Amino acid sequence: MKNKISYRDRVAGAIYGLFIADALAMPVHWYYDTDALRRDYGQIRNYLPPKNPHPDSILWRSSYVPTSTKGDILHDQAQYWGEKGIHYHQFLTAGENTLNGQLAAELLEFVCGRKNYDPGPWLDHFISFLTTPGNHRDTYVEEYLRHFFTNYGRGIDPEQCGRKDEHHIGGLTLMLPLTIYFSDAPDYAKKISREHLALTHGGPLMSRGAALTTDLLIKLLHGAPMIEALEEVLQSSALKPAGRCFLDLLDYPDHIVVGRHYSSACYMDQALPATLFLAAKYHGQPEQGLIANTM
Repeated sequence: MKNKISYRDRVAGAIYGLFIADALAMPVHWYYDTDALRRDYGQIRNYLPPKNPHPDSILWRSSYVPTSTKGDILHDQAQYWGEKGIHYHQFLTAGENTLNGQLAAELLEFVCGRKNYDPGPWLDHFISFLTTPGNHRDTYVEEYLRHFFTNYGRGIDPEQCGRKDEHHIGGLTLMLPLTIYFSDAPDYAKKISREHLALTHGGPLMSRGAALTTDLLIKLLHGAPMIEALEEVLQSSALKPAGRCFLDLLDYPDHIVVGRHYSSACYMDQALPATLFLAAKYHGQPEQGLIANTM
């Protein structure tokens, strides 16, 4: 039977899904001990607030000292860096998006307002948002942002401030609004999504992951079935064979595939095939897929 969901509905669903997934998983970010996760939150099926202390938090090992006043992005959250047990998102409420999710929302509002994308004005907005106290309540500011604003504080051109060797899957969040918004012009959507990603997450690993992700997402938005679309993009993907074999693992329990076969950490070479595994396994059950991803 032909899929009767409209293109407009798919676009809306992709946008909602992006922010729902981020908010649902927010309280359990960086829980590597799944027993501790279940002890603290049970089976997550609804939005929940984060709890302190966080048993796996290593925020105390992270640091950021701005190279000048214009590079201050921690503001009043700086006092919590260096303390053990601090939850990365301690002040967010149930259903609230992380800083990455909020930056994705800022980008979506930016392109909706302008009806186009221009990296210069976007970077101006991005910098203003992060350097203005009170724009968000997230305690954790990821490494790519600290790198960017260290360079920015030194007077480097914003278009050259990003990392050139990134490898964290969370960076893909920052390009997805562009892929979705401009998906009616696939070639343009792919081009600007990858160029935008490179502003903060440069490097060959991110570029390859972005190429696969944008190709897959645009096929799905235009009505291709999940497994068929995955098989097509994997044929031309630069993923290593170990990263492509997840389609052979769909009958295995989630915790065997994500946690043993693939690491549950956020590094692209493991996290991208793990994410694609869940997308393939739960392609007709989006709510169950988001819950599985969270747990």
